[in-house]
Amino acid sequence: MATPWNLRVKETVDFFKHAVDGPPQVVVILSGGLQTLTEALDNKQVFHNQDIPNFPKPTAEGHRGDVVFGTCAGQRVAVLMGRSHYYEGYSMLDITMPLHALHVFGAKTLLISNAAGGINPSYTPGDLMVIRDHINFMGDNPLRGIANQSKQQFVDMTNAYTPSLRQAALSLAPQVGVTLHEGVYLATSGPSYETPAEIRAFRNFGADAVGMSTIPEVIVANFHRMQVMGISCIANLAADLHSGGMNHAEVLRAVKGAEPHLVTLFLRIIERLGGNGVHVNAA
Repeated sequence: MATPWNLRVKETVDFFKHAVDGPPQVVVILSGGLQTLTEALDNKQVFHNQDIPNFPKPTAEGHRGDVVFGTCAGQRVAVLMGRSHYYEGYSMLDITMPLHALHVFGAKTLLISNAAGGINPSYTPGDLMVIRDHINFMGDNPLRGIANQSKQQFVDMTNAYTPSLRQAALSLAPQVGVTLHEGVYLATSGPSYETPAEIRAFRNFGADAVGMSTIPEVIVANFHRMQVMGISCIANLAADLHSGGMNHAEVLRAVKGAEPHLVTLFLRIIERLGGNGVHVNAA
């Protein structure tokens, strides 16, 4: 018989309480191929996913599957080096279990990144987009069977991405030499890329970028009333703008090229957070 989800969370949190120097205030989930943000952390503790109870091990190329705890700009931070995806065969609960546990352990803010295809014709590979809103086209919800066990059964997603954090990112971007778009992210279940017809439909829906992640974690963060900021790295042009031959290698190349700008922006946002890991002007 499967262990109830709340007992799995407790088991993971108990592990952290004994193994980690202190609870994080901020969780950063990095897309595959990113790692230099952890170089800015002091007092680092590194754990492999397979050594943490109930943490899934990523299998997608570029996703290392390490969790790095440390301090940065006066904040205690937990950085997830890559993530597990729904398309890898994990359940929605599996891929969001790390965030459930890290929130219960103490985290109040989520900074999350992903690699995405550019649906908006004005986007080019290497661009960054702060996520204003999203469209869940994954066919599942990570709160199914969970939210009804809490007082917050129906989760408000009106401001799923904290407006004050978005505005902070948009104001900081020019200061650090980053061109930052703002748009809507749509996620599919994957792992196949989208067809040109699907992309045309998604553009009509109002989507600016498309990927295969992020939305499950953001829904869970809103369930826990965490602050959220998400940034998409435009890794390639979406199918109806692409010349063909899409592959994961081009995605990793684009993400690596955008890494300095993305990491700088995340670090500046962390610096802006108050002592409890919450943006002081949060709505």
